[in-house]
Amino acid sequence: MSDPVASKSGFLCMYMKNHPDTLVAYVKYFGKVEGNVLTAKMSSIDTKGMTLVYELKSGQSNTIRVSFDPPLSGYEEVKPRLLSMKAEAQEGLGMLKAPQITTFQIPRTTATITGVALFAFLYFLSPPPLGTTFLSIPITTMDTFFSPAHTFRNVTGLGLSFRTACAILGAIHGAETLYTWSLCRQYVKSATVMAAYVGCTMLFGYPMWTDLKRRVQQKRIESVMKVE
Repeated sequence: MSDPVASKSGFLCMYMKNHPDTLVAYVKYFGKVEGNVLTAKMSSIDTKGMTLVYELKSGQSNTIRVSFDPPLSGYEEVKPRLLSMKAEAQEGLGMLKAPQITTFQIPRTTATITGVALFAFLYFLSPPPLGTTFLSIPITTMDTFFSPAHTFRNVTGLGLSFRTACAILGAIHGAETLYTWSLCRQYVKSATVMAAYVGCTMLFGYPMWTDLKRRVQQKRIESVMKVE
């Protein structure tokens, strides 16, 4: 399958000739090039990254490869990704203020995603032993309901005690909470909003910090578009 971005590389490289300051920012920040970068140009681009050629004040020329993380899924992602990377580079170089998130929001799918993931994790890895009853539910009903989970454990050999499963979930959410806290330190100034994000990440995990990153990216793109 052909690369949808590489097929338009020539056009994109020609377009980016009109934005040399952006290319220089890419070179200095993502390429970690020190020194006085006079000029830079894009020589190629595809879904995995872009190749930049730059020249220093000393006259030395070189080529670097800047990877896209994650890779682009299609041509329509090129512009928003390049704008987001421009803002990130300018922030890192002190040319642009970091975006600020001033409000808290819970993604609409948070409860569903977290609930399904938690149920699947506990159902398959930590089902109750056969012959267990709960809240007057008949033993036969409980055994029938958890039969697929016991089959999964017997076939794969995977299984955890309920306490161990909860400890693992706690550790995962704890790590995600620390990551959310690090994001909040950069992009959230309100103590109330920061506390809300940190607390909800401990409860819901993945959906919270990914939505916070998405909001930061949107703010970055908006700030760049205002400047332009």
